[in-house]
Amino acid sequence: MKLKHILFFLTTLPVFLSAQELVYTPQNPSFGGNSFNHSWMMSEAEAQNKFTAPSSSKSSIYSENDALADFEESLNRQILSQLSRQIVSDTFGETEFEEGKYEIGSYIIEITNELDGVNINILDDSNGSETSIIIPYF
Repeated sequence: MKLKHILFFLTTLPVFLSAQELVYTPQNPSFGGNSFNHSWMMSEAEAQNKFTAPSSSKSSIYSENDALADFEESLNRQILSQLSRQIVSDTFGETEFEEGKYEIGSYIIEITNELDGVNINILDDSNGSETSIIIPYF
């Protein structure tokens, strides 16, 4: 009796042990997955996101105080841009370069001629940071 059972088990064993090849396919489209999974993955990520952007306490983006601050910042940018263009054109152009000290907003810019090139020191009075730029002569 036992021999019949063992013989039956050994003959049917290959049928039970059949297997198939396992193939990994990534889900994320960034790593080779299906590109149609993108919207599903984004919605899942947004649903799990617990962070919210800080709300602005200002009622309007363009209030009068902001407009004045924006105007001052824009004016400072334009003056600094014009000054940088003038420095580059004077340094690499045919005209003579003028040394000087300029105060623009909270910036103090000192431009000097050195042996190795034009030295530009920029000091920000609002936070005390200082930047030094050397433009070499060619």
